[in-house]
Amino acid sequence: MRCPKCGCLDDKVIDSRAVKEGAGVRRRRECLGCSYRYTTIEGVIPEELKVIKRNNEREDFDRDKLRRGIANACYKRPVSSDEIDRIVEEIATSVLRDFDKEVSSAEIGHRVMEQLRGVDQVAYVRFASVYRKFKDVEEFIAEIRALK
Repeated sequence: MRCPKCGCLDDKVIDSRAVKEGAGVRRRRECLGCSYRYTTIEGVIPEELKVIKRNNEREDFDRDKLRRGIANACYKRPVSSDEIDRIVEEIATSVLRDFDKEVSSAEIGHRVMEQLRGVDQVAYVRFASVYRKFKDVEEFIAEIRALK
């Protein structure tokens, strides 16, 4: 590890602690060149998971894009930011666990809808309207009836 102050490559680890429920390690280091102390965080970099979109294009799985979609569905609803983060983390963890290289956008959408159904029914219908591409009011009504 290169010292951020002097650029020296020699350091010693003073302290190590688990972070993110064991998903990473926080290390406190001291530069042997200038005695500057700094912190590094080490974690696993998952293999790149590709999302197969409806038009068969592939793009990298993006947690931020997932969060934006869920946040848009929950806009002005009584769903906290922490709850949205929990949903994103749960979906991302399950997708990365269940798929090695590729996952369809339909599978991700299905998992989002399952989570939103239990959290907020209005957010669920909002997300479903975009995800399923509702064409008219009848499709909205049918989806709302299915919630009951």
